[in-house]
Amino acid sequence: MIRLLVILLVLAACSPRGVAPMRTTLADSSDQVIDSMRTVITRNGVKTTELEADTAWIYQSRQVADLKGVRIVFYEPNGAVSSTVTADTGMYQMRDGTLDARGNVVATTPNGRVVKTEHLIFDRIANQIRSDTAYTFTSPTEEGSGMGFTTDPDFRRFQTTGARGRQRGPGVILPDKSEGAP
Repeated sequence: MIRLLVILLVLAACSPRGVAPMRTTLADSSDQVIDSMRTVITRNGVKTTELEADTAWIYQSRQVADLKGVRIVFYEPNGAVSSTVTADTGMYQMRDGTLDARGNVVATTPNGRVVKTEHLIFDRIANQIRSDTAYTFTSPTEEGSGMGFTTDPDFRRFQTTGARGRQRGPGVILPDKSEGAP
């Protein structure tokens, strides 16, 4: 009888265990939900950017804030507003200060320039705004569109891809073109 019991125990120990259940992890959940979030970003002690959101879900482990109702204001060194960007949603990377804005993105400058797109990225380290998404551009003297752009937060050095547009007034001379050249 003991011999039979030992044989059964040995067989049970050697038999396949079947399929082990997969480990599951809990979905990433925010550590904190904040209504009316506001953060100020400085460079060398001078306010350069102010980020606001109607609602923010903060994920501390990833150093990310998922934002809804986004508004970002860029400032010149003298404190004047250089541009304002609004968007439906955004993802703010706390480690490097990158903001990925999506949905009805509108960028405006005090002098009347307006850029509209569905996606835009602000890179704080490069101090650059870029988009790889179709956009429209209007100002008191110009209107245009394109397939993507890169600019500074002041929208003064605007580089575009796939540009189309119209200039009101005397026009402009493009780089590598001299006056009168075809």
